[in-house]
Amino acid sequence: MAFIRHSHHSPTGRRRPVLITTALAAVAALLAALAVTQPAFAAGSISATFTSAGDWGTGHQVNVKVTNSGTTPVNGWTLEFDLPAGNALGSSWDADVTRAGNHYTAKNKGWAATLTPGASFTWGYVATGPFASPTACSINGVACAGGTPTTSPTPTPTPTTTPTPTPTPTPTTTPQPGGKKLVGYFTEWGVYGRNYHAKNVATSGSASKLTHILYAFGNTTGGKCSIGDAYAAYDKAYTAADSVDGVADTWDQPLRGNFNQLKKLKAMNPGLKVIWSFGGWTWSSGFTQAAANPTAFADSCYQLLNDPRWAGLFDGIDIDWEYPNACGLTCDSSGPAAFNNVITALRSKFGSSKLITAAITADGSSGGKIDAADYAGGAQKLDWIMPMSYDYFGAFNPTGPTAPHSPLTSYAGIPQAGFNTEAAVDKLIGKGIPANKILLGVGFYGRGWTGVTQTAPGGSATGAAPGTYEAGIEDYKVLKTKCPVTGTVGGTAYAKCGSEWWGYDTPSTLAGKTSWAKNKGLGGAFFWELSGDTANGELISALSNGLK
Repeated sequence: MAFIRHSHHSPTGRRRPVLITTALAAVAALLAALAVTQPAFAAGSISATFTSAGDWGTGHQVNVKVTNSGTTPVNGWTLEFDLPAGNALGSSWDADVTRAGNHYTAKNKGWAATLTPGASFTWGYVATGPFASPTACSINGVACAGGTPTTSPTPTPTPTTTPTPTPTPTPTTTPQPGGKKLVGYFTEWGVYGRNYHAKNVATSGSASKLTHILYAFGNTTGGKCSIGDAYAAYDKAYTAADSVDGVADTWDQPLRGNFNQLKKLKAMNPGLKVIWSFGGWTWSSGFTQAAANPTAFADSCYQLLNDPRWAGLFDGIDIDWEYPNACGLTCDSSGPAAFNNVITALRSKFGSSKLITAAITADGSSGGKIDAADYAGGAQKLDWIMPMSYDYFGAFNPTGPTAPHSPLTSYAGIPQAGFNTEAAVDKLIGKGIPANKILLGVGFYGRGWTGVTQTAPGGSATGAAPGTYEAGIEDYKVLKTKCPVTGTVGGTAYAKCGSEWWGYDTPSTLAGKTSWAKNKGLGGAFFWELSGDTANGELISALSNGLK
């Protein structure tokens, strides 16, 4: 049986889409008109502003801006509020939220404790029902309607007559420090030639560092969510030696394969969440049909994720559409609104009970793929968005010029303007997507050429360098010894060994990238993919440490 490799591919493809400025301007104007801002509630030097960031009837998203309007620093804040009947907070980000009935308590993350005079911090949540103003709001123990705290800005204790909030589930393993997300892809087909299994996520130490696993990929057959490889997903029998918990599968077991192993991994790491990713480079063609009937697509995805055979495994769905209203392996002409329409249908169907995320183009060039679709509109309903800031350059251009495939910033001689992480992130922020909803994209592999004589970037080549599984691509765990780093450029590394030239990230360059991401206010990082790392998880450790 042949197994097709499904990988993220160039964020640019081979053709540039037409910039549809008029339609995008109209969408932006409509979104601006729909934004609803509630009055700021003051409590001494602290205020909180609740702003609707999208309302689709059955659910809504809110951005909450906490501002220090005083003249002295505020060290720690606690915001309490009630939601009206019909509203229930589902997912949140960048604050620790607990619930008791319809009463919610939001506290700052450790990395966002101090607000200097004039500074503000924004966190957010998604809730069921249409947007409605919170009531009974208080901040740092003082009624939100006004007043000055009589104690320090540290939150006052909850009165004994107030019911103790029931905390939302938190990891019992090591959570990602600083509240930043660390999201890694686990490939369905990796259990074959790569011999990489859910157990390896645990033995490498990666499970305790990850906040989320993206399971890649589900298919989009006929414009609906469908199983990719059923055998790998839920039928492959595991021996005791290969099983996460050391227990072998039995012949009559109702669920086996990756799904059962990932359930076991989650049981051992209660804070770890698993998201099913659909599409990818090879399986994105079905999104064109999905865009023609987003409701039917969302219904099919809901049924598949909630199949009783693997109930409780998936915490959400990820859409990896390469690329809406542009060209990838095939070309899509669904129009600039298609991406937003699909995401809206998914959020309407799933409500706030599941995470909804998207991996998107990282083409930051003028008139490039980011400009081809309404990513800003879709992002309002997403928990986070992941620009695939890798595969910018590679031996899909066999004669070069050589260039690292995942530059953080531009540099003199870069082959294409806008093909770098910073350009993509700045472009998304410029379209109104909050920085804390954007994750830094990282590759755990390199791309390389052969027939190269020049050590510095920009040299000519004769073709793709040999790779273990695919020409022109090699895992970090191989490259670190096969072709050690020669130099750095644009915030990433390159290596020249013999006639081969490779660009790839290292623990050192990832330290720089995560520092940049934190300074930018990004929500964390994601990477492709787990099996490219060393057996002891060098790269994921670098990301984890860098995000602290």
